[in-house]
Amino acid sequence: MMPMAKTTQRTERRTDALSKERIIAAAIGILDDGGEEALTFRALSARLATGAGAIYWHVADKNELLAAATDDVITGAMTGVASGEEPRQAIRTIALGLFDVIEAHPWSGAQLSRVPWQACVGEIFESIGSQVDALGVAEQAQLDVASALVHYILGYAGQNAANAKNAQLLPPDTDRTAFLATIVVRWTQRDPAGFPFLQRMATQFAEHDDRQQFLAGIDLILAGIGLSDRN
Repeated sequence: MMPMAKTTQRTERRTDALSKERIIAAAIGILDDGGEEALTFRALSARLATGAGAIYWHVADKNELLAAATDDVITGAMTGVASGEEPRQAIRTIALGLFDVIEAHPWSGAQLSRVPWQACVGEIFESIGSQVDALGVAEQAQLDVASALVHYILGYAGQNAANAKNAQLLPPDTDRTAFLATIVVRWTQRDPAGFPFLQRMATQFAEHDDRQQFLAGIDLILAGIGLSDRN
């Protein structure tokens, strides 16, 4: 009788070289699919079909991975943006690009709020600041103006990302307009007559477009720069 051949189980492994770029791309996919909670080295190992040790060779921990993933999506969104545009329009284009990328990757907004000193924030300051300089703002005021714009952009986009995350806790068939209308009612129900502004704005609040409202804030800041120039 012929002896039966042994069957050996093998864990599937990547045959291509693992790089930090591949690890970051895989991490971004996991973050987009499930948020920060889903990003573990076990999940990353499974997606890359490799061992955790190979990943640790390139990144030290989850914090480094989150920073690298955020730098990647933010830098990618800013590459070539606003090239050749006049300064005011360039600032609007940069701002909308950042708003859109943080909306697409809400975890990046949370990361920027938590670690505002990471590398890509310096790139944002440089991009906005160079346009503020091109506007002819006095040098002693340029940092203040650039800071106002950058903090507005990151703050609004980060808050919008947080809202998107919280919205996931609502039933999937929740109507956004109806839900926002209930918020105004909740804010004013103790004393409806004591909130005349919110009562007048209730419909606009319920139906507003976040992107348009964000851009309106940028335009207000830019208009303020114009007023400062005249005074």
